[in-house]
Amino acid sequence: MIWHSILRRTVWLAVASLLLIQSFAYAQNPAPAPQITAQQAETVDSLRARLMSHTSQPPFGAAAWGIKIVSLDSGKTIFEHNPQKYLSPASNAKLYTAALALDRLGEDYRIKTSLYSTVRPDASGTLKSDLIVYGRGDPTMAARLNGGDYFKGIEPLINQLADAGVRRIDGDLIGDESYFAGPPFGSGWEWDDLQAYYGAEVSSLTIDDNALDLFVKPAERAGMPCRITTGPPTSFATLINRTQTSSKGTESRIVVYRPVGENIIYVSGQLPTDNSGYYTSVAVHNPAGLFVSLLKDALAQRGIVVSGRTRVIDWKYREVTRLDLTKMIELGSVESIPIADLIRETLKPSQNLYAQLLLLQVGASATRVHGAGATASGEKDRSASGDRSPQTANSQLPTPSPYSTTEETGVEMMNEFLARVGVKKGDVLLEEGSGLSRRDVITPNATVALLSYMSRSRWAEVYRNALPIAGVDGTLQNRMKGTLAAGNVRAKTGSLRYVYTLSGYVTTAAGERLAFSIMLNNYYNAERSAGLRDPALVATARVAPPAPRDDVDAIVIMLASFTGRSQ
Repeated sequence: MIWHSILRRTVWLAVASLLLIQSFAYAQNPAPAPQITAQQAETVDSLRARLMSHTSQPPFGAAAWGIKIVSLDSGKTIFEHNPQKYLSPASNAKLYTAALALDRLGEDYRIKTSLYSTVRPDASGTLKSDLIVYGRGDPTMAARLNGGDYFKGIEPLINQLADAGVRRIDGDLIGDESYFAGPPFGSGWEWDDLQAYYGAEVSSLTIDDNALDLFVKPAERAGMPCRITTGPPTSFATLINRTQTSSKGTESRIVVYRPVGENIIYVSGQLPTDNSGYYTSVAVHNPAGLFVSLLKDALAQRGIVVSGRTRVIDWKYREVTRLDLTKMIELGSVESIPIADLIRETLKPSQNLYAQLLLLQVGASATRVHGAGATASGEKDRSASGDRSPQTANSQLPTPSPYSTTEETGVEMMNEFLARVGVKKGDVLLEEGSGLSRRDVITPNATVALLSYMSRSRWAEVYRNALPIAGVDGTLQNRMKGTLAAGNVRAKTGSLRYVYTLSGYVTTAAGERLAFSIMLNNYYNAERSAGLRDPALVATARVAPPAPRDDVDAIVIMLASFTGRSQ
């Protein structure tokens, strides 16, 4: 039965490919729409019939589709199916966080990290006090944004400290992460995500995406433990090596485990001598501690000795012992890339940490505007720039509760923003900023309303350019290649277990601009699962059973290939 199902599926895909896919060399910008005669044009009704036929296939019987497709040119609805249903958005939630950050902060807003002390260095260059590294949520001190250099992001801080004449610190090196109030995880994040890089703890003092790269290499001969290194090299985490190098041609298997709330990384398994190596990225506990640990090591490399220890101060400590910045001396500072660029670095790779930090940044901005629950006196609101819309004037915003976490305040600002831009109340129930929470639910109606608003907003170009491009970059780099969707579709992907979403913009073959939201929930492809477990079956069929994302992409390819118009 499985064999016959695969053959039927293969035939359907072949027919669909002949009807829908026109191969061509894609580019960064889509080619001009071809001239289509009235005889060649497809009707909207025929497109709807094909879309309904696709979503009604037997494999989707137990799943839930939610789809909304609207013309940005005519305002007409092209197709909808369960547009009002609550569905899990996965990383489609980042569309909302990015739009909120642009609206509240502006595209030129930058996030500042400061070095504070109570005194200046003496004539010998000795700083006779603690040095506080005060973070405000900049995520960009990361190797992936600095040519793979783990320490390049903090070099400006070190240079400014040296320029201030500091040669020795007779005190502690303190990482102050009190700018955000609340726990280090987004609401609804699950424990089994927290070891992975995509579930990294959130802190206002962030470095290298709050994770360590882990490299495992086989030893020279069988029987010896594998060689394990981290990037960056650090003693902040403890490695427990339980691996073994096996003989050539044997199975490769490495298992990594870091208990929640600890920085002990257990590595077990084996690699054969001819294996090229294993790589993963492991989130760390207490990332602000990692920041100051790496900073202390980097200072030592520059000849600046810290005689004291490294320690971290959080928001709960600052509730009792407030920090008065008006009485502090700023010895140096560094600013992030602008929000416009930060949103691009969030949406294209679908970076959960950055998305959550954007939501917290909005929450912290609102908190400091109203003075509710601020952890540092003398801290000015840095969001009041000329880039902000008059609609977001401080007097029109709800007043945050002094007992709210920064995340709760950010969600409150999100709800205010969505109500203002025309999203129906109750259509978006987000608890955090990334979509990693399984408790987040939204409707396709809401996402298309947001996309439509952003397409005509002052931030339209920035927002659109931050989205992955089909067949070109980001999480869509390897999807829809060789179709009319490649180089054309700009959309945000989303995936959790049994959840597959894609929402964004596409231009049809007739040149009509569409906004779409496609959400597939509770979908398990038994046929694909069986095929993946039996390589011989896949080899015999000469085609891999379609992945769920292929089923989603097929809809977008239909839209890109549509020759009719909604007018």
